[in-house]
Parts: sequence; C-alpha cells; structure tokens
Amino acid sequence: MRTHERVLAQIEADLGAGRWGLGERLPGERVLAEELGVSRPSVREAIRILEAAGILRTAVGSGPTAGAVVIDRPAAGLGMAVRLHVASGTLPLKDVVATRVLLETWMMRAAADRFRAGELGDEALKRARELVDAMEEPGLGPDEFVARDQEFHLEFARIAGNQVVEAFMLGLRGAVQRYVAEGVSRMPRWTTTSARLGSEHTGLLEAVSVGDGVTAARLVREHIEEFYVETGLARDPAAAVSGPGPAAAVSDTGPAAPGREPGEL
Repeated sequence: MRTHERVLAQIEADLGAGRWGLGERLPGERVLAEELGVSRPSVREAIRILEAAGILRTAVGSGPTAGAVVIDRPAAGLGMAVRLHVASGTLPLKDVVATRVLLETWMMRAAADRFRAGELGDEALKRARELVDAMEEPGLGPDEFVARDQEFHLEFARIAGNQVVEAFMLGLRGAVQRYVAEGVSRMPRWTTTSARLGSEHTGLLEAVSVGDGVTAARLVREHIEEFYVETGLARDPAAAVSGPGPAAAVSDTGPAAPGREPGEL
C-alpha cells in the first residue's frame, strides 16, 4: 500500500469512529503528517481524494473557514473512492484502460462545454499549460514525465466540474500510473515517444480551450488507445483476462445513447 493510501485508510477509520464530526476541521497538514509519520504531500493527496469524494471541503487562508472541514459522513462516497483506489493494483488492465477511456472522453467533452458556455476562461487552463511545458523540458526522464502526465489528466477531471468523476479518476490513479510506466519502459526511443505524447497533450488543450468537445473526446480516446496498443500492452497475455480481448474492450464501449458520442455519459 502506498503512503497516501495508508493516510486515506487512517483518516477513513478516524472519521468512521467519530473523531471529527460534521462541520469540524481536521488538523493541519503538518500536524497530520507528524501524527501519521508521513510527508505533507502524502497528506495533501489524501485530502484531495476525500474532497473529490465529497467528504471534505477545503479552503485556503486562515481563520475558522480555512483548512479541511468534514461535510459528509464516511459512507458510500468515501468507501467507493478509497476502496477503488486501494484495490486498483489488482484490476485487469483492459478494464482499467476501458474505464479510463469512458471517463476521460466524458470529462474532456464536459471541460470543453464549460469553455464554450463561457463558464470558464483561459486562466482555468493555466496549470494544464504549465504541465505541458514541464513535459517538454529537455532531458526529462520517463518517471518525471509520467508523473506530470498523470497530473495533466487529473487536472481535466477537476476542470470538468464533476466530483464523482474526479473521485473515480483519483481512485484509478495508481493503476493508470503502473501501466503507463510499464508501457513507457517498453518504448525503444523515449525522446520520440515523449515528443509525440507532448504534441497530443497540446492538441487536447487547444480543443478544450476553443470549446470543441467532440474533437477533445476523440483526441483523448486516440491518445489512450494508441499508447495501449503501441506499447504492446494490448497484446500482453499477462495483462489479459477471460472474455473479449483487450483491444475489443478499449474500442467498444457499447452503443451510444441517441444524440451522444461514444463514451459520453
């Protein structure tokens, strides 16, 4: 179990035991980190997942409204997000990829729709642009690239504005990171691969920024599926389970509802 997963499990147990009630604030990051014997970034990641699950609300600054406040009981929402996150190491790869396609095509389209409707301005993409620039830094190693790639995709889960989708994306983060890192390790020319992936990220940014949800959804589907196939993970018997083959699982998400694109919720 990774460090922030242990933090999640402990906070879930404390909430369930009534250590903090509705409307009460959790201790600060520094205090929790010292209490649990972990780093502050691990605490921050756990708090972010709890906020996406609708259990906590966070606010910056100082005073009675700052920090992480309990706004719901640790029932279905928290259990779903945390248990999916912890169990992600055993999920079949083809299912992880298929679910990622389903969620990310929806969230990219939703993010673009918010720009087209005027709900968001260019400032909302500031962090995503910074991450694209960071992925293009000369000499950036695969591990650093994958970490920034992960943050880039999670940023669009936030921009899409659906906390349940964000919670699922955060829950799948460990599984996605593992298979992407494995895929990257199989690529013979990392500089070529990283340049292509960077270009694809730029295309996603542009489609969302101009409110083109159909293109954004198509691009992210191609981005995920082509990497899965190109790295050989789609043909790896160790990644397969009984039933339809991995490629079929990714390319076929079932018939779309009338008036909707494939993968749209």
